[in-house]
Amino acid sequence: MQQWGGLVSLVMTRLTAGDPAPDFTLPTDTGDSLSLKDLRGRRVILYAYPAAMTPGCTKQACDFRDSLASLQAAGYEVVGISPDAPAKLAKFREHDAITFPLVSDADRAVLTAYGAYGEKQMYGKTVTGVIRSTFVIDPDGAVEHAFYNVKATGHVAKLRKDLGLEN
Repeated sequence: MQQWGGLVSLVMTRLTAGDPAPDFTLPTDTGDSLSLKDLRGRRVILYAYPAAMTPGCTKQACDFRDSLASLQAAGYEVVGISPDAPAKLAKFREHDAITFPLVSDADRAVLTAYGAYGEKQMYGKTVTGVIRSTFVIDPDGAVEHAFYNVKATGHVAKLRKDLGLEN
């Protein structure tokens, strides 16, 4: 946060290719915890979404679920992150048969570190919230790709294309 003459501005840091991915240990939908460092040696797709069980977030999660086998075959692990409580994430997983980990960032510290929380445009208004984003992290923990303001519908297909995984 920066302050100028009484005005406060949130300065968001956006990650770019080559940046170290901010490490985290967060509670999951299963009651366990997941650490990014535990996934070292694998490529990780970390996607940030605003709220479990909403239409757009459900569509995006189901798209990742439906593409999971082919993403894993190409060497990628998928992890979803939102500020939802683990109990809500568990309901989301059960309701929509989500087959990859969902982590809870209740205080939004990890989302902020990734530049996926801050000011955004929603229905023509500036609001503060989760910025739908996807990060591809290499086996050494560096960001390969950072995609901000992605669309819920069609994002996984576009991501697959960007990663050279088209069918």
